[in-house]
Amino acid sequence: MKNSTFLILLLVSFGALSAQSAADCPANLSIFAEFAKVKNYDSAYTPWLEVKTHCPELNEATYIYGERILGHKINNEDENSGYISMLSSLYDDWLGYFPTDRRGKSQRGKIISAKAQSMLEYETASLVEIYAVFDQAFTTDMESFANPKALYNYFKTLYTMYKNGDENVTMDALFSKYEDVSEKFTIENQKLSRTFDRILKKEDAGEALTSRDKRSKRVAEINSRANSTYANNLDAIISQEASCENLIPLYRSNFDENKSDEKWLKRAASRMDAKECSDDPLFVELVEALHSLSPSADSAYYLGILKDKAGNTTEAIAFYEESLTLESDAYRKAEILYKIASKLKKRGLKSQARKYANQALSNKPSMGKAYILIAGLYADSANDCGNNQFEKQAVYWLAAKTARRAAIVDPSLKKTSQKLEASYTGRAPSKTDIFTQGKAGEVISFDCWIRSSVTVPNL
Repeated sequence: MKNSTFLILLLVSFGALSAQSAADCPANLSIFAEFAKVKNYDSAYTPWLEVKTHCPELNEATYIYGERILGHKINNEDENSGYISMLSSLYDDWLGYFPTDRRGKSQRGKIISAKAQSMLEYETASLVEIYAVFDQAFTTDMESFANPKALYNYFKTLYTMYKNGDENVTMDALFSKYEDVSEKFTIENQKLSRTFDRILKKEDAGEALTSRDKRSKRVAEINSRANSTYANNLDAIISQEASCENLIPLYRSNFDENKSDEKWLKRAASRMDAKECSDDPLFVELVEALHSLSPSADSAYYLGILKDKAGNTTEAIAFYEESLTLESDAYRKAEILYKIASKLKKRGLKSQARKYANQALSNKPSMGKAYILIAGLYADSANDCGNNQFEKQAVYWLAAKTARRAAIVDPSLKKTSQKLEASYTGRAPSKTDIFTQGKAGEVISFDCWIRSSVTVPNL
C-alpha cells in the first residue's frame, strides 16, 4: 500500500514538474531567441533545450535557432558527438512539426537538404546514404531546395561516387544529374534577377527605394554571389568529364533511344554547343531531330549555329530571329539574345553583336554579362576608331564605363567588372596625356561602328 502511495505521489510530482516546464516555454523561447540573435549561443542553449524538450511544437524559431546553436556547440566543444546526434534529430522533428513555412509553402526540400549537408560535413554516413538524402530533398520538393552550397554538394557527392568507381553511377547518370542541378541554379538566378530588375527600374526612374527594397537588394546581392560561386564550381567539376571525346560517343550511343525525347535532345545539343562540339555530324542529327519533333526557340537557335558554322551569316541570323519569335519568356529570350551576341562577336560582327546584347538587356536589365560583352567589343575596336592615337586610346574609357555598369546590375560580377575596368582604364590616356593634349573635359565622338562618345576626365 505504501509503495502504491509513493508511486502515485511520484507520478503526480512528475506531472506537476512537466506542466511547470511547459508553462515556462514561452519565457524560455523569448530568452533563448534574444541570446541567439546576438550569437550568444552558449547562453541560449539551456533555455532552448527546455523549449525543445517540453514544447517542440511551440514555434519554428526552436528549429531555426536550434540549428545555429547546435552548430556552434559542434564546432566549439571537444566532445561533440552528442550535439551532432541532436542536430540530426532536430531536422527530423523540424520536418514533423513545421513541414511548411509561415506562408503555408512546403519547406521539406530545404529541411531535408540541410540534414544531408550536415551528414556530409560531420561525416555521419556513407556517400551513398548522404546522396540518397539529398536526392530525397530534390525529388520530393525541388522548389524549396534552394541553398546553393547544398545544391552543389548534391551533385558533388554523386560526382565523387562516380570518381570512386561506383558501378551504379554511369557517365550518363552523371551528366543527367548535372543538367538537373544546373537548371535549378538557373531557376534560382531568374528569381534573383526579377528582384534586381524591379529595383533597377525604380532606381533608373529616380524613385527612392523603401527599406524593404533595400533589404531585398542586400539579400539578393548575397544570394547572387553565392549562386554564382557554386554554379561556377559545378561547371568546373563537370568540365573535367564534359569533353567532346566523352560527350560525342556517349550521346551517339544513346541517340536512337532518345531521339523522340525533347528534353534529352535539348540537353545534348546544349552541352555539345557549350563545349564547342558542334562541328561533329552528331550535332546536326540532334538539331534536326529536335526541330522535326517540336520546332522551338532552342531548335531554331541551333539551326542558326549550323548555318553560322557553314559561314552563311544571313541564314544564321534568320534562324536566330525565328528563335526569338518562338520564345515568349523574357528571361529565356535574353539568354538566347546573349548567345547570339556571343556568336556574332566571335565572327567579328561587332555592331550586330552589340545590337543583340542590348536587346538582351532590354529583356533582362540585370544581365551584367551583356555589359561585359559590349565592353569587350569596344576594347577590341581601340585601333579602329578615332582620328589619332589619343582618340583611339579614349575608346578604353567607354569600355571601362560599360564594364563598370555590369557590377551595378549584377553584383556577382563585381570582381570581374572591377578587373576589366582597371585593365581598360590603364590602357586609356594617362593624366599626362590629357594635360599635354589639353583635352580635359572635351567630348570625343567615335564615327566608327560604335557611334557614341566619351567625355575626357577633368584633371
